[in-house]
Amino acid sequence: MHSTSFDLSLEEISKIEGAAALDLMVRDGKVVDLKLKITEFKRFYTQGIRGKNVADVPQLLARICGTCSNAHLLCSVESVEKALGITPSPQTMLMRRLTISGLIIRDHGLHLYVFSLPDVVGKDSLLDFDENDSREHELLHDTFIVKEAGNQLSIAFGGRSVHAPFVAVGGYTKFPKEEELAITKEKLLKARPAALRLIDVFLNCPFRFEDETNFVGIKSADYGFLTGDIASTSGETIPEANFREHLEHTVIPYSQASGYKFKGQPYMVGALARLNLSKDHLHPKTRKDADKALARFPSKNVYDNNLAQAIEILHCLDESVELLERNPKLVEEPLAQSGTSEGVGVGVIEAPRGTLFHELEIKDRKVVKADIVVPTGQNQVSMEKNVKTLVENNIGLGKEKLALEIEKLIRAYDPCMSCATHFLKVKWL
Repeated sequence: MHSTSFDLSLEEISKIEGAAALDLMVRDGKVVDLKLKITEFKRFYTQGIRGKNVADVPQLLARICGTCSNAHLLCSVESVEKALGITPSPQTMLMRRLTISGLIIRDHGLHLYVFSLPDVVGKDSLLDFDENDSREHELLHDTFIVKEAGNQLSIAFGGRSVHAPFVAVGGYTKFPKEEELAITKEKLLKARPAALRLIDVFLNCPFRFEDETNFVGIKSADYGFLTGDIASTSGETIPEANFREHLEHTVIPYSQASGYKFKGQPYMVGALARLNLSKDHLHPKTRKDADKALARFPSKNVYDNNLAQAIEILHCLDESVELLERNPKLVEEPLAQSGTSEGVGVGVIEAPRGTLFHELEIKDRKVVKADIVVPTGQNQVSMEKNVKTLVENNIGLGKEKLALEIEKLIRAYDPCMSCATHFLKVKWL
């Protein structure tokens, strides 16, 4: 039993998306107060889009996030199409699959290489990697190879790696040429050995934190990020249109973010949830070459979210190469249309960090009501609960080491607020 007492204020949790802070009070070895505060989360987008024409809404909602903007874009497009009864063509669905794969590769690459990898190799920053060390040299250059592949895939199909201008309600406004598809395929193939090395790094990472929680996400027969039913490791299967009915909104008075519980309990979304639910549906080449890593799943270790992201990079590379080989040429086609001007539509997709929900009510082709549930809001209750357990189980580490462990655990969730370039600064009171 430790009699340690201290107050901890993390004024700025860095290397995550956005602004967040944490206040912690420990008395006699027990956490008596803990507040994980997401301080710049609520930006009133659901109010700001009221009265806007549905054709403009997806690009407006994409501005919620500068990192995973294309996830909000695709989810919003889906909600509009379902509200108005628009059926996208098979080619459009193929292109959207490739667009989201580009986002997954790029975004997971950013988190794993730039944010998490320094912890694994014992460095403060990617900038501290030693070019004269063969392993660090290779990993440093792998960072740019993987991110370039994701960027190229996003640019080829979306027009930009963020805020893709070619994605629209009913289809695409511009189509890649054959030569661009060939260049894209080449970069994807070049990134595959790097992805395998990344999987090996996180497979051998010793960090552990077991969480007996429910893992929730889309489950589909082809490990898709855009379509499928909502499933959980506790056994539920829910049509995506009914997902919101199973979420309990949790008011967190010290946080700008809405928290959520699934059937009244904390839960986790993200790559770890997807692997726990659907590892058998990954691309065959991924299953073959990542078989040793896949034996780890299902996993309750929160840090295996990093390993799951690395495996998803490989899956997206393998699947995208196959899709490009099967479809070496795309034809220009008009946007799908609808004669309906009103309705309620739900879009649910898997963003890099987890299940993303958009619901739009439309009248006269204008939005009258909107609801958005993002992955980090869903993980917030789980993060706070687990930080408390982590602190109480590791009081004896001392202040500085404990601060690092808190930082690492929060980072394992890959929370999305706004990008920062400096590391966590801890102020001990």
